[in-house]
Amino acid sequence: MSTKNSPTTGVTVERHLLAAPSAPSSRVDVYSGVARLAATVWASEVVAEGRQPDTAIMFVHPTSNMLGHYALTPLAQRGFAAVGLTTRYVGNDSSLVTENVLLDIASMVRHLREERGYRRVVLVGNSGGASVVPYYQAQAQHATVTDPPGGGPDLTEYDLPPADAVVMLMAHSGRARLVTEWLDPAILDEASPFVRDPDLDMFDERNGPPYTPEFVARYRAAQVQRNRRISRWAEQMLRAVPDGVDDFPFVVHGTYADLRSLDPGLEPSDREIGVSLWGDPFAANFLPAAIARYTTARSWLNQWSIDHAQGDALRWLPRSKVPVLIVYGTGDTAAHPQHALDMAAAAPEPLTTLVPIKSAGHYFQGQPELRDQACQHIAEWVRAQL
Repeated sequence: MSTKNSPTTGVTVERHLLAAPSAPSSRVDVYSGVARLAATVWASEVVAEGRQPDTAIMFVHPTSNMLGHYALTPLAQRGFAAVGLTTRYVGNDSSLVTENVLLDIASMVRHLREERGYRRVVLVGNSGGASVVPYYQAQAQHATVTDPPGGGPDLTEYDLPPADAVVMLMAHSGRARLVTEWLDPAILDEASPFVRDPDLDMFDERNGPPYTPEFVARYRAAQVQRNRRISRWAEQMLRAVPDGVDDFPFVVHGTYADLRSLDPGLEPSDREIGVSLWGDPFAANFLPAAIARYTTARSWLNQWSIDHAQGDALRWLPRSKVPVLIVYGTGDTAAHPQHALDMAAAAPEPLTTLVPIKSAGHYFQGQPELRDQACQHIAEWVRAQL
């Protein structure tokens, strides 16, 4: 346990490391034998010193390390237990199976209720966490997925304890949808990313910005076509691998070619133009540490394929039987405001609250007052709902 005193509120918080047993994978999708043998999912629990809250708010992402999430301390200071989850795929989604992430969420939700004594658990899908939180809640309410794309656990065979409420924070609507919006359609040969179609190259000044409606329509259609082309190839590889070989790894080049990063006229917002979360958009498009850069045939079909992936907020939010809060930043360069509006339109209207944070960026970097504003909205909403 560690303690920390807030310089702004004077509220001292305690941080505890939580460990819950996790269901094993059916194949070797985590490199570390130590991690596989431990069969444990970890979380950071932050509470105000001397307090025993009855509600835990848990932050979820398929791969990001949530142990030090920026909202944990502010929410603990507001009287909740704030929990940051790490899944078995922390820091590496190259062979991720979405349904195993759901099993990890279930393990920690059960631990929070049965071992930590929380009466209520709220799940926060932060950024890419929106791919899994609505999916988890829908399956916890009524499991239907028996044969996930690319292979994975039969969810009807597991106990998935439902949450009491769901929050989408600075979130897009799904990893497959996002990667398709970012795929570079100018790549003609997957093995030669710098051999490019000039008529579909957003970085070719002859095409813009600004980009014409005709170019945007062709570009978006070509992005979908490339996603489907990779998916067909992945299916072919799974049929072609020799006996005894379970999967096939590969590299996907050009995964940040988002027209919105250079053209302020597309889905106008308060976002900064000419930048991405990882710097210059052209460099980010080929950055080694980038979204969907390293994957496998099975994992591509499971989490990145626009036609196969099940981790899709727009598919599962309509089935929610619990309150849903959607908090988004109008200055976000990754989870755009339109993502939030799409999710709000998909979710059951009487149960859904939509809250914009003016000018907020994806991580609230350098915006502590906006971070606190978002946390205050979450705290007030949770109290009102539960």
